[in-house]
Amino acid sequence: MVIVMKPGVGQEAIQALVERLEREYEVTVGVTNGIGCSILGLVGDTAQIDMDKLSMNATVERVMRVQEPYKKANRKFHPEDSVVEVGGVPIGGGYFGVIAGPCSVESEEQIIGVAQGVKAAGASLLRGGAFKPRTSPYAFQGMGVPGLELLGKARRATGLPIVTELMSPKYCELFEREADLVQIGARNMQNFDLLKEVGKMSKPILLKRGLANSYEEWVMSAEYIMASGNEKVILCERGIRTFESYTRNTLDLSAIPAIRKMSHLPIIVDPSHAAGMHWMVEPLAMAAAAVGADGVMVEVHNDPPHAKCDGQQALTPESFQRLMSKLALLVELVGKRLV
Repeated sequence: MVIVMKPGVGQEAIQALVERLEREYEVTVGVTNGIGCSILGLVGDTAQIDMDKLSMNATVERVMRVQEPYKKANRKFHPEDSVVEVGGVPIGGGYFGVIAGPCSVESEEQIIGVAQGVKAAGASLLRGGAFKPRTSPYAFQGMGVPGLELLGKARRATGLPIVTELMSPKYCELFEREADLVQIGARNMQNFDLLKEVGKMSKPILLKRGLANSYEEWVMSAEYIMASGNEKVILCERGIRTFESYTRNTLDLSAIPAIRKMSHLPIIVDPSHAAGMHWMVEPLAMAAAAVGADGVMVEVHNDPPHAKCDGQQALTPESFQRLMSKLALLVELVGKRLV
């Protein structure tokens, strides 16, 4: 961080600010005295410093960051790709994971049947919503705790680790016991109280990008989780809101190479929520693998026309099997290992 002092500020005032910064933020401050003004260079963890508050100081002309405000998620401080294990399944660092399952858990027969189908096709993790954030308060909100229990039955029946969305801090303890990968949905990407709480959990976290959030805002949300103690974070690009109305969202494939440059965290893609149409899922999933994603999350339902939630974007077990056959070839071609 660089602080440009106002012209004519005396050395006593500069020294007082230097001492305060070093005392309050535990940074090292170097002073460069130029013609007409002085510049302070701060070295250390400056993420905690409020730039706006500092700019209000009567002696300060301007405050600028010379590095990103995120530290733990920053590739500059962690050059190697991180590998996050979910129930023994590695994701990232050359390992490509496939998460598959229905948007919502609807019954024991449904979730176990789909779980068996996606496992047979080669999926490494099972997804299923027990708690569902819906735009309409009248839409199906999920089965809640009973749905989480059914996911547990599907895990015992197939051995697949389960991925499910957490919406409230009050369920953190329950998800700590029952889930293998805790999903934070797009609508909660900047629910900072929730992020701090999942940061205290031991289970890995799948953090979806918000509906209209920048890359830095997304990584900063991961930083919230990591700063609270949980560094097992996987990012998920699920499409963003744009002017285009043809698809449900606009899948931002440029996010994958961009995040790779910014952060060491694994990043996967959810083509189902991005497109909102089942016939687009396969080409978008293939594109995600081609640009370097560490995995995909695909919705699969045994009877999409009668699904309680998002049936229009779900693949059948048969179409998922065809996708997996193609993905296996492409993943190997790009130098990764399908797990």
